[in-house]
Amino acid sequence: MEEDTKKLNVEVIDKDVVIVGSGIAGVYTALELPENYQIGIITKETLDISNSVLAQGGIAVSLDEKNDSPALHFKDTLFAGAGLCDQKSVWVLVEEAAENIKKLCKLGVNFDKSGRSLSLTREGAHSVNRIIHSGDTTGKEVCDTLIGVAQKKQNISIYERYFAVDLIVKSGKCSGVIVYDEIENNIKIFRANSVVIATGGFGQIYSHTTNPEVATGDGIGMCLRAGAEAMDMEFIQFHPTVLYHHKDKSFLISEAVRGEGAYLKNDKDERFMHKYDSLGELAPRDVVSRAIFKEMALSGKKNVFLDITFQSREHLEERFPNIFKTCFEYGIDMSKEYIPVAPAEHYCMGGIRTDVDGQTNIRSLFACGEVACTGIHGANRLASNSLLEGLVFGRKIARRISSEDNEKNEKDITIAAEYSLSLENEEIFKNMKQEIQETMTRYVGIIRDEQGLTKAAGIINNIYQKYLKLTGFSLIKLEVANMLIVARLVIESALERKESRGAHYRSDFDKSDDVNWKRNLIKVLDGGVK
Repeated sequence: MEEDTKKLNVEVIDKDVVIVGSGIAGVYTALELPENYQIGIITKETLDISNSVLAQGGIAVSLDEKNDSPALHFKDTLFAGAGLCDQKSVWVLVEEAAENIKKLCKLGVNFDKSGRSLSLTREGAHSVNRIIHSGDTTGKEVCDTLIGVAQKKQNISIYERYFAVDLIVKSGKCSGVIVYDEIENNIKIFRANSVVIATGGFGQIYSHTTNPEVATGDGIGMCLRAGAEAMDMEFIQFHPTVLYHHKDKSFLISEAVRGEGAYLKNDKDERFMHKYDSLGELAPRDVVSRAIFKEMALSGKKNVFLDITFQSREHLEERFPNIFKTCFEYGIDMSKEYIPVAPAEHYCMGGIRTDVDGQTNIRSLFACGEVACTGIHGANRLASNSLLEGLVFGRKIARRISSEDNEKNEKDITIAAEYSLSLENEEIFKNMKQEIQETMTRYVGIIRDEQGLTKAAGIINNIYQKYLKLTGFSLIKLEVANMLIVARLVIESALERKESRGAHYRSDFDKSDDVNWKRNLIKVLDGGVK
């Protein structure tokens, strides 16, 4: 590729709070902050691209006073988390769930109803029906509503196609963010009293994921370089039922389809889930994913099937309009034909360590949503707790920020580096990205062992050494840097945990070690990517 280098100009923008990420966690945090705060929401791409927008199933909340309670929701969350949940965080989640859902309804979110009450459905590892939903596009409905409200607020500015490069930390306090403005092709320094990281997950370190292309672990990479702590990075949730079609291997077939009674079947048209768990198709996601993986290994096939043909077309079109439409466009009438599915990376339980107020170990730096780790999900996320987490802890962060006597912006903030955009080595970075994805998929997937993890560590380190020799500043180079950090964290944590727990399954240590198990906390990344 012909070299194209341009020195970038620098512009300074002052805000009270800067939020990096425009999914549910980020936008809801902004709406919960006082209206006298000047808030900037930075998003890597456009507002319609985020993990939240793609969320299908719904939001878990105990609204049925007769059959459900926060205590039962708490119990189910701990069961799915395989003993690793932080109980204090989980209590906050389940006890504050209902009031946040009421706030969404007041803001205009259109959830499905049965009469005057919100409709409740069930997903894997929930003991009762407690999932509220909006068809099969719940995340999009909530995001569209929240963004619509935010766009009308005079104190909230939204900046699309702004790539957060690095945090500005001075004397142990986060004072802002360095951002690349892709549209104007320059560098912006956002100075702020508080910074909230809500960048979502890192599914793009794998070849097959339900995450959008923007999910390259930028928030975690940026925070680690600034001195933040990461935790529980070995726990990666693979969604059991992702469409397996030659035109699409990333479209999620919501767990709510199994919640409505769909069967999983192998290539011999046999149901198999009860061989692996008494809960059958509604077992925790890690159990279902491994069961599918084993059935595929036994048959030599690359997928299994989801059967909901016993339901009428009218019901399926009404309950799952987006899934029905998408499958139909690929030539699959789910009212008459089985849906081919296979597991794909879906959600990371680990992330930047925070307390119950979203505070990291760096002053004035907060994290919320999938990028954060409060310990709620433990070793395996309970279905539909993720959108709820973004809401509950987004509000907790907003209240924490508004209650503090924040120090004013540092007026003397400068950046030492000089940024020059260069398209040199772009093809090499693309190849690096693909090699990272292939390595993680092959060796650090649903089933792992020491030999494979060690092999992966060596490959990632070799890529890192090559990376260090390359010059230039570009979006893909920044993404590769963050992907390398995240990949190393996941591998190191997976090697450290010599047991199987939740979503982390080691074939060489296939039992849980309830005597020696611990959390994996990473503070300093030795030889980390700069």
